[in-house]
Amino acid sequence: MLAGRPLIEWVWRRVSAMQVADAAVVATDAPEVMEACRVLGATAVLTSPDHLSGTDRVAEAAARPEYRSYDIIVNVQGDEPFVREEQVAGAVAQVRAGWDAGTIATSVRTLEAWQDPAVVKVARRSDGAALYFSRAPIPFRREGVPTSEALASTLYLRHVGVYAYGRSALDRWVALPPSPLEEVERLEQLRPLAAGMTIGVGLVGAAETGVDTPADLERAERRLLEDAAGFTSIIR
Repeated sequence: MLAGRPLIEWVWRRVSAMQVADAAVVATDAPEVMEACRVLGATAVLTSPDHLSGTDRVAEAAARPEYRSYDIIVNVQGDEPFVREEQVAGAVAQVRAGWDAGTIATSVRTLEAWQDPAVVKVARRSDGAALYFSRAPIPFRREGVPTSEALASTLYLRHVGVYAYGRSALDRWVALPPSPLEEVERLEQLRPLAAGMTIGVGLVGAAETGVDTPADLERAERRLLEDAAGFTSIIR
């Protein structure tokens, strides 16, 4: 529960209101999430509980007959209650530009985030494709820690949990066996990278972090309650 509502409700309401997508579907293996979606009126599909990653789960849902006609599939992770339309559109734009898959990133900005293993970092090639994703502080600075100016640049990037895939690329991704790097870091995007697939990384402005830890949950609830209080004061 987040500010009185299930976390998935906050995410679904944001995504379903976006103009960039033609349909919004919750893919889950949890009956309690299915029930929350039923109460909410959200479209949801129950998937296998044996998937190793969110992409595997998305692929099962996208393979259903009613969704086979969609050429680009977007995975907005269910712990991103502050996801914005520009972020989803940014990931889609990478696929339209020719990469196998697309995602987005923003500057790390703080030393705490750079050092936090719950914050996933990404290093890009000069053409914008991903080189590597890691929970470790990358790129590592040999001479001390990065300056605040460096952390606010596009050299030090934090990954935002939105993915887009072309249909054939998604099928290829999930047909691959889990890679050792994926299993060590617990990062699903390392599977296609290890196999030579490309992931374009678009840059966006400041982005809220997802809800990965109890501390994240407290921060997100404060933010949502503050927003609700501000809205109430405006309309009175």
